[in-house]
Amino acid sequence: MFSPRPTPDAAGPGQESVWDYPRPPRLERVEKRLEVRLAGVTIADTTAGYRTLETSHPPTYYFPPDDVTAGVLRPAGGGSVCEWKGVAAYFDAVVTADDGSEVAADGVAWGYPRPTGPFAAIADFVAFYLGGRFGTEGFVDGVPAEPQPGGFYGGWVTPDVVGPFKGWPGSLGW
Repeated sequence: MFSPRPTPDAAGPGQESVWDYPRPPRLERVEKRLEVRLAGVTIADTTAGYRTLETSHPPTYYFPPDDVTAGVLRPAGGGSVCEWKGVAAYFDAVVTADDGSEVAADGVAWGYPRPTGPFAAIADFVAFYLGGRFGTEGFVDGVPAEPQPGGFYGGWVTPDVVGPFKGWPGSLGW
């Protein structure tokens, strides 16, 4: 179902509007510290990440494989195709929590083993879904991030980006 483009929220000082991001998306280096935690356990931590910026979407962050805790990710079933980046592979994450219990997040991460040319820099990098059924927390320079609305997309909403964001009911046609 098509819905008209919404009126972008006004960006304040130090903020970006997702409506100023390009389509097709742009890939850019991120020097900010990016972290992901599952059950309080840090599973990814980097200052060498990338982000994709696409109209109406909050940034999606990609972590180099060496900055993801070894042994936490396991190949998951399924897959998908991004019209811009190519064929995605999915991963489950499993950690041992402080209380000794094993905590799993099925399908929490994905990456592109052989991305298209413009996204070659993120070959084998990993992105993470936040919150919801995954129980993951994400941080950008120590600031907590919220998951992109809707449960399908993997963007991270932080105070420095404004929407409205694709993923809300009625946003399919944006």
